[in-house]
Amino acid sequence: MYRKNVRLLSIFNFLIGFTFFAPLAIIYFAKVSGSYTLGTSIFGVIMLSAAIFEVPTGILSDKVGRRYTIIFGSFARVAAFIFYAIGLSYWFLVIGAILEGMSRAFYSGNNEAFLYDTLADDGKEEKYKEYLGKTNSHEFNGLTLSAVIGGLIASISFVYVMWLAVLSQIFMLIVSFQFVEPRSRHKEGTNIYAHLHEALTLFMTNKKLRLLSLASILANSLDELAYQFRGAFYNTIWPIWAIGFANIVSNVSASAGLYFSGKILNKMKSETAKLLQSLFDKFINIISLVFPTILSPILMSSTSFLYGVGVVAENDLRQREYASNQRATMNSLISLGRSIGAALMTVILGRTADIFGPRKALLMMVFLAFSVTYIYWIIYKNANQKMSIQDKLTKV
Repeated sequence: MYRKNVRLLSIFNFLIGFTFFAPLAIIYFAKVSGSYTLGTSIFGVIMLSAAIFEVPTGILSDKVGRRYTIIFGSFARVAAFIFYAIGLSYWFLVIGAILEGMSRAFYSGNNEAFLYDTLADDGKEEKYKEYLGKTNSHEFNGLTLSAVIGGLIASISFVYVMWLAVLSQIFMLIVSFQFVEPRSRHKEGTNIYAHLHEALTLFMTNKKLRLLSLASILANSLDELAYQFRGAFYNTIWPIWAIGFANIVSNVSASAGLYFSGKILNKMKSETAKLLQSLFDKFINIISLVFPTILSPILMSSTSFLYGVGVVAENDLRQREYASNQRATMNSLISLGRSIGAALMTVILGRTADIFGPRKALLMMVFLAFSVTYIYWIIYKNANQKMSIQDKLTKV
């Protein structure tokens, strides 16, 4: 059974990435709404919507089932893309953003828990990092292919791009019905408030989980939001048709990083991988933005291999800290914080871009994101200290 689910999850993730307009989203949103402030506010609405639905959908996943949660999320995503494609005004984008946020809430935590439980059915939990990286890598394969096609078609008409995205998501919805519910997910008898209380107790009593959660929230509010906005900066250097090609390097590298992350993390601690990824990302982005040239988009994309490794490393660190019956709910609590933080930052990023331009707005985000690097340094240092103590006790 796990082979079927893993294979379908790979296809499903490919179609999530196969959206054609992803690297051009900020350009499209700003074009329809009339400014970067309103354009980035669409990302904010997505995040706020996700925040509202995060905990209920996480509990739904733990209570009702991973498969049904994926199907609900797929329906919401198709509806969201239809409103984006219609795009008659800013408010059509807002409705689409609310639905996309709902879709993200259904997926967040649930899809990772779905994979973990699927592997647990066959006693293959130790393969989680490997399969997580491989299945997630296909999303970037989809982004790579669709970015090139989308960029070329967008130079003719954004309308064609948006409706092609709707079609790809309909195929994704069809795939979602083929999943098999894992047996390892047990329905809990407690009420949802008790279930939520258990998850919050775990969060409050686990220092490492609190640090990981804070790092994840800040990274999504700063690094990930800046990534979504990069297309606006690229468009000041390259023509719109070339932006899709800029994303080839990024998506192929991220896919490779995810695919090989299992082997890399078998030789390198996850704490080390996350710290190195965060440092390298800041260094390259500062050089690219302080000294903007025609090569800046390529340089900024070169960080993606370590990003792919870092995604799996972070997830591995968090999964180790979770109780077995709380995986989706815990992920949803963290995603709640990520969504609220990113929603707040969209207003600041958009306004800064309208006043000072996309380059300076992105540079601001990079410097703020050093807070994430600092947290991972603390996690790395604590892990090494703990290992040192364990080595001394072993020798004694």
